[in-house]
Amino acid sequence: MNTARTMIAALAGTLAIGAAAAQAETLRLGDFQSTSHIVSVEGTSKWMSAVEEATGGAITFEHFPSQQAAKSKAQLDAVNNGILDAALLGASYHADALPLNSVVGLPGFYGSAEEGTKAFQAMLKDGPLREEVLATGVTPIFGFVLPPYQVLAKGRLGKPADWDALDVRTSGSTQAMTARALGAVGISIPGPEVYTAVERGRLDAVLFPLASVPGYKLNEVVSHISTNGSFGGYSFIMVVKSDLFDSLPEDAQAEMLRLGDETAMHVAQAQDASVSGLIEEWKAQGIDTYEFDADELAILTDALGAVSADWAERIGGDQAQAVLDSYAALTRK
Repeated sequence: MNTARTMIAALAGTLAIGAAAAQAETLRLGDFQSTSHIVSVEGTSKWMSAVEEATGGAITFEHFPSQQAAKSKAQLDAVNNGILDAALLGASYHADALPLNSVVGLPGFYGSAEEGTKAFQAMLKDGPLREEVLATGVTPIFGFVLPPYQVLAKGRLGKPADWDALDVRTSGSTQAMTARALGAVGISIPGPEVYTAVERGRLDAVLFPLASVPGYKLNEVVSHISTNGSFGGYSFIMVVKSDLFDSLPEDAQAEMLRLGDETAMHVAQAQDASVSGLIEEWKAQGIDTYEFDADELAILTDALGAVSADWAERIGGDQAQAVLDSYAALTRK
């Protein structure tokens, strides 16, 4: 009798585990950042862990960082082709599919990652940016931005004359317009490849957010870093294939979105907090961390002023101008 009861109990336990496993959903999530990058530590990894905990394991993740499942520019295709279920997209790498989302790349609009993230999150929740993402077959869960881009080089760059004909790493077509406005040549190279390009002299300078510099060790190959410029921004969008997301239980969807909101602000604030400490570290390493003076800022601002108008004209239509106006209004708050 005891043996029979033991067998029944064991069977019941097995059935219970099987039922739980049947209800669980494991999402294959890809991104191009390493797990040591601040975006992964304070963003992607933090969000995945929080979702797994909040859903009691109903949602779990198989993580493919550092381009393991797909290259930077192929993350969206990998989701649509079923290689991945979710991905942290670098929006500028998908400018052909997400042209309106490239507005974040325009120079001079936000002064901190937190400020820019608040604006971007608002635009992903409702309006043209959200609709543009949905049209690609994926659902935006949350988005955030990097701190404003600065210039890293082997010499001090100030007024546009200093930039003339330089090969400058830019992130996407919008930032390439920024380089051209300064007289430089914008060259699009994925983040993981920038170190080697600078080291080998393929690039004269790099436009890059300071919080991301340690993730790529760029401080090892440059000697001058600006600290108060605003050469555009960069946005990330966490997406899940829409068919899959819509099939998840409503409470799981709600938790993913709620925790996405929290994670977006957390990773933005973490990046902002890291910058001042990094500047001090670089100074100690002998790197010239410098501020543009008032005259330089005025001249740079004037030179970059036409980039936003050119962006709206290039994208075309009233919708692009409406997105630009909305973005300007939100970043001024």
